[in-house]
Amino acid sequence: MRMRGRIGELQRFAEDVGAPGVIDTFVLLGMGGSSLAPHVLKKTFGVRAFHVLDTTHPAMIRHATETLDLERTLVIASSKSGTTLETRCHLDYFWAKAGKRGEHFVAITDPGSELEKVAKERGFLRVFDGEPTIGGRYSALSAFGIVPATLMGIDLERLFERVEEMVEACHGEDGNPGLELGLELGNGWADGRDKVTINPNTGDFGLWAEQLLAESTGKGGKGLVPAPGESPDGPDRLAPEVRLPSPYEVGQEFFRWEFATAVAGSILGINPFDQPNVQAAKDKTNEVLATGKEPDVEPRGSLDELLGQARPGDYVCVQAFIDPMREGELEPLIERAREKTGCVVTHGLGPRYLHSTGQLHKGGPNTGLFVQVVDDPGEEVAIPGKKFGFRRLIRAQAAGDFASLEERDRRIVRVRLEEI
Repeated sequence: MRMRGRIGELQRFAEDVGAPGVIDTFVLLGMGGSSLAPHVLKKTFGVRAFHVLDTTHPAMIRHATETLDLERTLVIASSKSGTTLETRCHLDYFWAKAGKRGEHFVAITDPGSELEKVAKERGFLRVFDGEPTIGGRYSALSAFGIVPATLMGIDLERLFERVEEMVEACHGEDGNPGLELGLELGNGWADGRDKVTINPNTGDFGLWAEQLLAESTGKGGKGLVPAPGESPDGPDRLAPEVRLPSPYEVGQEFFRWEFATAVAGSILGINPFDQPNVQAAKDKTNEVLATGKEPDVEPRGSLDELLGQARPGDYVCVQAFIDPMREGELEPLIERAREKTGCVVTHGLGPRYLHSTGQLHKGGPNTGLFVQVVDDPGEEVAIPGKKFGFRRLIRAQAAGDFASLEERDRRIVRVRLEEI
């Protein structure tokens, strides 16, 4: 584990940041593989002073602006490619709000990226290099997960001791926990059980595993459909064990599930390390933004008719481009979909899911019934240097993904949150 050799360096950095007594809050700007592991670590260890921003919804941008004391906050811009649209927009926004003071910013990115260049030009406190050979969804135990873990005050030595036990176990022929999980997932898929229920979903572990499974396996008309929190009862469902008896087991589980996903991919006959359809929604979003017009997010189709089309083996996917603080308002829709279809019901917040399960939705089997949910984002929040603000951006992302799914003959409707 290369990161274990950097523990001393990382701990010194965390001590230096906290030493003056100025910085006591952290906010990570990231999407997908750059944000989900830190989110799970925050939830698992109950860290209240660390926040993850992975939405473009104006309500949450306004909330963050109002509640964060930027005089006492370290902003972490995290993006492997260094070009992630949402993260770069977040960065430019908070850069202006924080008075363009580089000492309050750090970056985590792959060497040579555009973000690295920006960070050096602006005099960021530090740039942490990612490992280019590791894909984003497999990066939980690289700088993208471990730098945030350091700033959360997690004992890295203890975390890596447990990880290395799992690494060693996964090199064995007998009792190999990663291989066993991978065979369970892959053979289950071969038997028609492609819905992976993830229980218990301690620390939102399922949110991380969701991206790992969906983006790794959802291609070529095949794929495992992650369904955190769903009932394991059903002929199309798997219920693999999630082993999180204590917070410090989470690093082990990151590695075991990564190992298992590669094994499952070999059984599915796909490449678990690419994501050929992820760019589709991004391209459509850019097309919508390029028109300069207000994106069309009016309701489309009949929800009752969509749910009435459910067949055995289908799943319902609620895609909610809404204020994350209103996520609980989706529950009546989720329950209605379960009762009416008998299918697994998954749900994700946009644009987060575009960097997670979006690959499965477009490249996986055509068994999804998609319900896009939108709300009124409120007043526009400007993005420095852009011709659009966060309101128009999230609406363009909703319109772009809807069009991308329609192009692939996916069954989809759009409804307003206030009308469900």
